[in-house]
Amino acid sequence: MAHLTNASIRSREDLGRFEAEMTLEQRLPERSVLDVFINAAAREPDRTALTMLTTGADDERPRRVSYSELLGLVRRAANLFATLGGRRPGVAYMLPSLVETHVTLWGAETAGYAVPINFLLQPEHIAGLLKASGARILVALGPHPVLDIWQKALALREQMPGLKLLRIAAPGTPLEEGVLDFHAALMAQPDDHLRFGEQGRDNDVAAYFHTGGTTGTPKLVTHTHRGQLVAALGGVVLGDMRPTDTLTATLPLFHVGGTIFCALSMFMAGGGLLIMSPGGLRNPAMVQGFWRLSAKYGATLVGAVPTSVGAVLQVPLDGADLSAVRAGFCGAASLPPAIGERFRQVTGRGLFEVYGMTEASGLIAIDPVAGDGGVGSVGWALPYTQVEVRRLEASGRLGAACEPHEIGVITVSGSHVSPGYRNPEHNAGIFEDGVLNSGDLGYTDDQGRVCIAGRAKDLIIRSGHNLDPLMIENAMAAHPAVALAAAVGMPDAYAGELPVCYVALKPGASVTEDELHAHAQRAIGERPAWPKHIHIIDAIPLTSVGKIYKPQLRCDAARRLVTRVIQRELGLADVQVQAQEGGLKGMRISVTLPAAARLSVPIVEQAMAAYLFESQVGVA
Repeated sequence: MAHLTNASIRSREDLGRFEAEMTLEQRLPERSVLDVFINAAAREPDRTALTMLTTGADDERPRRVSYSELLGLVRRAANLFATLGGRRPGVAYMLPSLVETHVTLWGAETAGYAVPINFLLQPEHIAGLLKASGARILVALGPHPVLDIWQKALALREQMPGLKLLRIAAPGTPLEEGVLDFHAALMAQPDDHLRFGEQGRDNDVAAYFHTGGTTGTPKLVTHTHRGQLVAALGGVVLGDMRPTDTLTATLPLFHVGGTIFCALSMFMAGGGLLIMSPGGLRNPAMVQGFWRLSAKYGATLVGAVPTSVGAVLQVPLDGADLSAVRAGFCGAASLPPAIGERFRQVTGRGLFEVYGMTEASGLIAIDPVAGDGGVGSVGWALPYTQVEVRRLEASGRLGAACEPHEIGVITVSGSHVSPGYRNPEHNAGIFEDGVLNSGDLGYTDDQGRVCIAGRAKDLIIRSGHNLDPLMIENAMAAHPAVALAAAVGMPDAYAGELPVCYVALKPGASVTEDELHAHAQRAIGERPAWPKHIHIIDAIPLTSVGKIYKPQLRCDAARRLVTRVIQRELGLADVQVQAQEGGLKGMRISVTLPAAARLSVPIVEQAMAAYLFESQVGVA
């Protein structure tokens, strides 16, 4: 750790001095992921690397794994996978957050490459990912009373006869024919050396992470050892991580944020992870017990995605002693200012934003924890990497660099940028000459800090006027009754799109849509951004890692619009309207009229032609 000691990056000047003092090679002696565990175990073999909570009950005896034990387990796993799969095997896993998940991930990267799988996906999509990745080994959670991972694993084996299946199950679970018991197979391997040839290192492929939607050809992002190590180094430095730190590990290990910043960075620093149950903050008990457990286990760095942070901030402290907490982290989605302010009120500490992408090994920029915090900023690019905001030309190509405060497309370059997708056909427009086009809109402030202005595809374009959904969402989230807000574009025949906003309320809160409209008009200075409609719904749809899932909301907005047009303006009742993303225009609308309205089909078709979506009109 001598090469990282006392970095304390507070400003852009500090970051410049840090980069000038040593080269990247001097700062980063590790050449493989395994080197991180070797070095951590050499420094502090008995320090706790992982503390595993299952229930969070007061009388729970957590499982603790030291760095020397973790190193041994990773070596055992690497030996196991090499024995089963030969040279550079592909190892997929469908696992919640467990000690064994870490062992599987890092062991797979050492022997060959890992393929983390979101086990919430449907079996046919998972099968597509396995086939596209070339993985022939699958590690899966055994029979479980709630999760259907094992059923999916067995179905996958039926589809892929050559797939070797390893099961992680509770002791005493009956064996199944043709299935290897992970624990028994693991313990049959040595833990003090590797039995195979050279381990993965440098520019060898370490993992393929799935990104993008759940339809179409699977997009697998290539991660190299070098890329993950450079990203992890940035997490240590700008995250001000120390060997004495304990970080709440709440993101799943099929998500790049959970594997790099919330794992590998802390292992590089030599600190510990507090694994808050296999389900993380999808587990209601962990949300309710977050502050109590953070205090009990001495968490110094706490964090999650913004939606989860918002949820735990609604839970009273009830006397929990948070004096050990140094800072909060927030990533995977933009942070509403109201949540950052509430976090400081509750904890007395700052909530610092982390910005990353799968295509950049999980990390791009961090608001430095040793600094004062830049409101609305994700800070500076990782050490030894570059972020530049560039204009988007009419042709769709990247243009010149933007001036400060000028919104453009965020681009990234550096050793942490992926060499591309496993299928090179997906690279066009994303990876060009070593530069990553993030697809995110942003700008730099007067101090050169990066500020996110939303996803390019999430922009609401009203009569050629670009509206940032974050502006609307932040304003609505500031209302005392609102727990979460999401703004999307609703199709409009004249303006192309109009902004609409969906809100979920805090428990016990009550507010009318008219009151929310009045709040929006007071809080949003840009009149075109005032939401045309505000919909109060029970829950905002989220992805498996807690990001707002906007495609579902865009489809709902279109469905509501079409239903309203047909029923109110055309006077037709009993219509069925379905909306789904896809097609050449980005969305498909299907309208089914009752048989008695057959003659109205041409009228509805003409009405639908005014909108920028594909439509199909039929009768029941």
